[in-house]
Amino acid sequence: MVELVEESRYRFRIDRHGAMRVPGVVFASRALLPDVTADKALDQVANVATLPGVVAASYAMPDVHWGYGFPIGGVAATDVAAGGAVSPGGVGFDISCGVRLLAADIDRSRLAPSLDALMDGLSEAVPRGMGRGAVWRLSGRGQLGDVLAGGARYAVEQGYGVSRDLDRSEDHGVFADADPGQVSEQAEDRGLGQVGSLGSGNHFLEVQAVEEVHDERVAAAFGLWAGQVCVMIHCGSRGLGHQICTDHVRAMGKVMARYGIEVPDRQLACAPVSSSEGRAYLQAMAAAANYAHANRQVLGEAVRRVFERVAHAGLDLVYDVSHNLAKVETHQVDGEQRQLCVHRKGATRSLPPGHPDLPGDLREVGQPVMIPGSMGTSSFVLTGVPGAPAFASTCHGAGRAQSRHQAARSVRGQDLRRRLASSGIAVRGASRRGLAEETPEAYKDVAQVVEAAEGGGLCRRVARLVPIGVVKG
Repeated sequence: MVELVEESRYRFRIDRHGAMRVPGVVFASRALLPDVTADKALDQVANVATLPGVVAASYAMPDVHWGYGFPIGGVAATDVAAGGAVSPGGVGFDISCGVRLLAADIDRSRLAPSLDALMDGLSEAVPRGMGRGAVWRLSGRGQLGDVLAGGARYAVEQGYGVSRDLDRSEDHGVFADADPGQVSEQAEDRGLGQVGSLGSGNHFLEVQAVEEVHDERVAAAFGLWAGQVCVMIHCGSRGLGHQICTDHVRAMGKVMARYGIEVPDRQLACAPVSSSEGRAYLQAMAAAANYAHANRQVLGEAVRRVFERVAHAGLDLVYDVSHNLAKVETHQVDGEQRQLCVHRKGATRSLPPGHPDLPGDLREVGQPVMIPGSMGTSSFVLTGVPGAPAFASTCHGAGRAQSRHQAARSVRGQDLRRRLASSGIAVRGASRRGLAEETPEAYKDVAQVVEAAEGGGLCRRVARLVPIGVVKG
């Protein structure tokens, strides 16, 4: 069993033992720590610390829970020049799953008379569920290749959105180094009919209102104000990303012995970043990231059109950021600038004020970070802070506390729907089973998660949003 050393109220350490190359660091309160009898996430933190080239520590965010290979909420960086490895398990199956936040030019009171009609319009306009349709019907594999190479930029060129959207997107909506040629035909088949769709599970579209502003100056720079209506979209690369992960875990599992790599869990299959297998994965992953960028871009434009038609309101993009990626970045380690492959799985990049990758209008305040709550609870907008640990990373959501099966057994979907409606939250599109699986009780308390992230020095609160309508698969 992993032993934790409490360094401070919101920071715990797992000392090096066995094959660990670096310690583990867990940002959490005691109440948020995983139950070691039921959740092996802390064992996974220790396992990740054995990866070749890993530096500093194997980090876990406050929403950490068990995942494939890496824990969800795991962050680890490997030194490229020192033979550092890249592991698909450190990104996950839903490559570039992320959150997009749009802010309306109306407040909650103005929307109220048309809320039901708006939710009906969104329900009709947004495809969702397992493999069910898409907003953008691609002409074939050739155009899919354009999406995989061009991401949100290509979507905007095709009429889905405006150029400002790209300024408010991570990597300006296009992940560099994508190579569609590294994407298998099976992955292409799974992605052809899904550009502009939510999917199922914990993916959602939520109409929200800004309930509380914690930092007026930063909120104003983000384009947020008290009472304002917003829309949060949470989705990723759909079946295409899942297949890319499957393909490359299998490929890396076959070559680890060639590179002299041993890992304590085969789900941590990896290869050196500089190897042909490492490069192939990162190029395919970048293509999936572009697919996810385009997916959220197209969905955002579909939502805009419904708002314009039904509510006579406009929507501006606050920010779009992923929380399942591996990115080659430059960070200081032991006083030296090093090129690192930073894995963030269920963790969000959170750039501090002054970072050169931020657009000019955000450079003084830092990067927006959106933290969705569980269905029916608050969500938060955060910003990055100077000198943050964990390679400028923070949490990505509330984090599951129950399995989907446990959640579905704990509540009936129709009862939860009535409960949400009685709280003034309009629900569209969810099956009874799907709704029950996402009951708020299945997740950690998002306010506690954000408190621990802020207390651990990872980020700072800007605003709190509350739901008024949700569309789910």
